[in-house]
Amino acid sequence: MNLDDAAMSVLCFGDSNTYGTAPLRWLGDAQRYPRSVRWTGHLQRALGAGVEVIEEGHPGRTSVHDDVVEGEHRNGKRMLPAILESHAPVDLAVVMLGTNDFKTRYAVTPMDVAMSVEKLASMILDAGVAKLLLIAPPPVVEVGCLAGMYFGAAEKSQRFAAALAQAAERRGVGFLDAGRLIESSPLDGVHFEAAAHTKLGTAIAAVVSDMLG
Repeated sequence: MNLDDAAMSVLCFGDSNTYGTAPLRWLGDAQRYPRSVRWTGHLQRALGAGVEVIEEGHPGRTSVHDDVVEGEHRNGKRMLPAILESHAPVDLAVVMLGTNDFKTRYAVTPMDVAMSVEKLASMILDAGVAKLLLIAPPPVVEVGCLAGMYFGAAEKSQRFAAALAQAAERRGVGFLDAGRLIESSPLDGVHFEAAAHTKLGTAIAAVVSDMLG
C-alpha cells in the first residue's frame, strides 16, 4: 500500500516546529530539517502507509493574530478554513500552536492563547473533523537571537500547558503536553533539536494511533 491508497488522513496544523525549522544561529538563518528528521516524518513512519500525514506547518504562524511585522497570512484562523477544505476529508487533526502568540508584540496571557487555540478547535470540529489532538509546545526560553522578540515569554509560556489542557477538556478532545517530553533548543529558545523531533514524533504517534483505533 502507498499513501495514495491511505485509508485515513491526519492533518498536522502548526508553526515552524511543524514545518521543521532548525534552531536559529542568527535572525534569517532559516534551515529546514528534511522530512525524515521532522516530527511529522517520524509520525508518518510510525503510522504506516495506511495513514496519510499531511504537513501544514508555517513559520511564524499564530493562532488568531494578524502579524503586522511578518504578514497577516501568518494568522492561523485566516488560513485554517481553506486548509480544511483543500484536504477534506480529514480523519484526525493535530494542532500545535501558541509559541508565536507569546511574542511580546501580542501582549497576551496564557489563558488568551489557550482560548485562541480553542477557537481553532471549534472551527476544526465544526468542519466535520471527528478527532482532534491539541498539543502544548514546550515553554519558550529567552536566549539567543530571538530573546528580544520573546521578552517576557519564558514565564508566561510556562503556564500555557495547564490552560490548554482545560480548553481540550472543555471541547472533549485529546491533549498532549510536549513540555513534559522535550525542551526548546538552548540555541534560540524556540525551535527543536533533531533529537527532540524524534522523541516528540514517537510520542504523538502513540497518542494518534490510540485515537484512530
